[in-house]
Parts: sequence; C-alpha cells; structure tokens
Amino acid sequence: MNDLPRWCVLIPCLNEEAAIESVVRSVLALDAPMIVIDDGSDDRTPELVAQLPVTLIRHATRHGKGEALRSGFREALRQGYEAVLTMDGDGQHLASDIPRLLAAAQRYPRHIVIGARLLDREQQPTGRRRANGVADWGISWACAQPVVDTQSGQRWYPRDALALVDLPAENFVFEAAILIAAAREKGLGVVSVPIASRYHGTFRLSHFKPVRDVTRITTYTIGRVVHYGDIVASYRRSRASAPIVLNDV
Repeated sequence: MNDLPRWCVLIPCLNEEAAIESVVRSVLALDAPMIVIDDGSDDRTPELVAQLPVTLIRHATRHGKGEALRSGFREALRQGYEAVLTMDGDGQHLASDIPRLLAAAQRYPRHIVIGARLLDREQQPTGRRRANGVADWGISWACAQPVVDTQSGQRWYPRDALALVDLPAENFVFEAAILIAAAREKGLGVVSVPIASRYHGTFRLSHFKPVRDVTRITTYTIGRVVHYGDIVASYRRSRASAPIVLNDV
C-alpha cells in the first residue's frame, strides 16, 4: 500500500465507553495513525481515548456527527494527511476490514470507498434497512451514479473529498452531502467493499433516528437534485449501470 496517499483513521464518537478502547487498540495494531473526535461525551469515552497514542479532539458540547467529522477533516489536513478512513466507535466497524478498503482505494484512486453492509443483512432491523434503501435511491440520483449503502460510516475519503470540509450540512446529512458534492463537483466515483452488518450484541442504541434523519437527508437530497439540474438525466445515470462492488479485495 506504499503508493497510497498519506492517510489516517478518523473516528467520531459520542458516549462509546463500552467499545471505544478496543476499537482504537484494534486500529493501532495495524500501525495506523489515528484522530478521534469526542463530540461532548458525558461518559468515560474521552478519558479512555486520552490514555492511548492518538490525536484526541474534544468538543465541549455536542454538535452532531457532521461537525465531529468536519473537525476531524480539518485536523487531518492540518497534519498533512491526504486521505482519511472513517469508522464508528461503537464496534460495528472492524479494523480487520481496513486493508480491504485500502486495496479498493489503491485500485480506484479517484473514488470514495464505502464499507457497505451487504453481508449478514438479516441482522439489520427491518425499519433501518428500508430507510437505508430509500436513502440509497435518492442519494444515487443526486450523485448521478449508483451508490450502495450511503449510510455506512466506514469510508475512505481521498483528498478531493476532504476539500469539501466546509459544506453547509450538519449531523448525518453531512455524510450524504460529501458523497453528492464529491460526485457532482469533484468528479469522484464511488466503490463499495462488502462488510458485515453488525447490530446484535452489546452495541449501544444508534444515534441515527430513521424517521428524523432520513427526513433530513431526503429533504437535503431533493434540494441537491434540483440544484444540479438535468433531473431526468441524473436519474437515468443513477440507474444505467450496476454499482461498483468489489468482492475480490
């Protein structure tokens, strides 16, 4: 992976004391540099992370996942990184999947790489799966290309995507905004690497609220579809080919 740009792992987190230490240690075992953004946790999350050899950014109050990612992007750029690999801090994303995302990034250098939850999908709650399906349909339309699992937080963002750090979008909408703007304004493609769906076990309740957050994402996405114009042509491009899914990395 020596020909990849200089990169780091970025983890936004909120009240993840049950899992964050093991998640961070699993990434450190790969010798990957890390930036962890604590978004105003009121449990032991920041204390646990502070004991480990990572960059820790702390928000005094909660600002949402979008602002946590924005803070992480800015710090990564400040430290001279040219790409970041994001993952959640609750244990649903595994460090063992990182080499596969890196291999995809190496094969497709001008692409965002998504760790798409295509394996063991029966674990995903029905309501969440339906909400994700609606989001995939709409965001693919806005991107004018097919995208799988637009709600996954395990992603590789190349430098051109990081340049979109100041997009005016908050909370979970920020991740949709990055995908759309990267595709439409930076000309980036999107590829997916299948990972397992992990919802059973000791995971804390998701911060993602399907009705509230899908409504926000849908409203934003409709606005972007209208903004970029060529509405019918964009939809046709989003359905004209199968998404790029790499099963051999």
